Amino acid sequence: MVRYNAVEDPLCYPGSHVLRNKADIKDQDQLDEFEQLMFDSRAEEALPDGDLDFTHYRALHRHFFQDVYEWAGETRTIRTGKGENWFCYPEYIENEANRLFNELAARDHLANTESKDAFAGDAGWLLAEINAIHPFREGNGRIQLVFLTMLTRNAGYELDEGKLEPKRFLEAMIRSFSGDLAPLAGEIRRMI
Repeated sequence: MVRYNAVEDPLCYPGSHVLRNKADIKDQDQLDEFEQLMFDSRAEEALPDGDLDFTHYRALHRHFFQDVYEWAGETRTIRTGKGENWFCYPEYIENEANRLFNELAARDHLANTESKDAFAGDAGWLLAEINAIHPFREGNGRIQLVFLTMLTRNAGYELDEGKLEPKRFLEAMIRSFSGDLAPLAGEIRRMI
């Protein structure tokens, strides 16, 4: 697993990269298990209503991670990245996210795409952009998939997450960071 790069993070326990959490778990593997258990538990509940905007996106994060982190649903305040790629600096997250979600609204939340292929291409663009913004300290990928599922349904399609191949999807996300959206669009299309 690729670990995040981060500057000194006040959200972590001193001397570690483990995020402070409501269960006070200081072992990363145990925290990962707890986080997934709480996420899966919240997945059984109705999702927050919203307008498929950034406020709604943050509400989704809050919904799924409220049992784990005090800051669930709040935008990240530190600079962070993965590998050689740094995500949007925190001072620009709000503006960039609002710009992106305004553009998504102008595209009618991808509801009027002419085909599944066109939808997959547009959804790949959106995921690449929101991933580069990376608004949260943790849980970005899972919320991206939740939001993708909502957008897919909004467009009249269904997303079969059972067809998700995590390694291929992650590789496609990494390539999208450099502007190569075709693999990500292909992965999304395969799941529709």
